[in-house]
Parts: sequence; C-alpha cells; structure tokens
Amino acid sequence: MSIRAVLKSQYHAALEMLRLDIEQCPDEMWADPADGPAPFWRVAYHTLFYAHFYSLQDHGQFKPWAKNWKGAETLEGIASECPDAPRPFSPYSRAEVLEYWRLCDDRIDAAIDALDLEAPQCGFPWYKMGTLEHQLVNIRHIQHHAAILSARLRKVAGISIGWVGRG
Repeated sequence: MSIRAVLKSQYHAALEMLRLDIEQCPDEMWADPADGPAPFWRVAYHTLFYAHFYSLQDHGQFKPWAKNWKGAETLEGIASECPDAPRPFSPYSRAEVLEYWRLCDDRIDAAIDALDLEAPQCGFPWYKMGTLEHQLVNIRHIQHHAAILSARLRKVAGISIGWVGRG
C-alpha cells in the first residue's frame, strides 16, 4: 500500500470517528453553556476547519467553507483572538456541521493526491516540518478532538463511540 493510500485511509478513519461523535451527541450537549468557549459543536467545527485547512499544500490555497463564521474555528472564544468576529457565536446546527464534515471527507482523496509529500517544508511557515509529517500531525489533530468528544459522550451521556481503524 502506498503512503498516499495510507494517509487517505487514516484521514477517512479519523473523520469517521468525528462524524460518529457528531451524530451521537445528545441535543442537550450540543451547545451546553457549561462547556464554556468549547461546546461540542465548536470543537467539532474547529476540528473540521483545521482538517480542511491543513490538508492543503499551503495556506494560500485555502478557501473557507461558504458558511464559515470568522473566528468560530477558535476554541478560546476571546475577542483578542479574533477581534472583528461576532460575539457570541450562535451554534452551527448538527446538520450544518455534518454538511461541512461531508465536504471535508469528500475532498480528502484529491487533496492528498495534490500534495508534494517530499517537500522538506510544508506550506504553513509556523510549522517547521515537511509536508508528509505535517499531514500526520493533521490526522493526529482530528483524532485528538474526536477522542475528546468521545470521552465527553461517554462521561456525560454513557454513549460509547467505536474505534474506526481504517477508512
């Protein structure tokens, strides 16, 4: 199996676990104010935004999702992070987040095919690493947040999300 096929498989697997989290989230947990600036919907959106952004060769290629709310991708929720963003954010609906999930998942194969995996520096200058390693970091980021959301579901609602090993 080629490295591109492995990357595609692991992206799809990590995104699938995120989708399962999103679909299984009880309505009362979706925008729970007790979660402060990182309610369930926002962690899911943050994860998708950066999965989309960092799956590209460089930051100049990025075109935000048509329904993107500037600053909604941050988890801090502090005006200094994005001073011109509207406050407070209205939550994206589950249907909207799943729509963005589909866009992200549908574009992964073409995005991976377009990458120069041999590039010694990824196109995101704040990351000092090559493209291949950066893609692994991006997959780890998706899985990190999917795991956090899965843990919330297990703790608060007794819902277990199964492991997806391959996409």
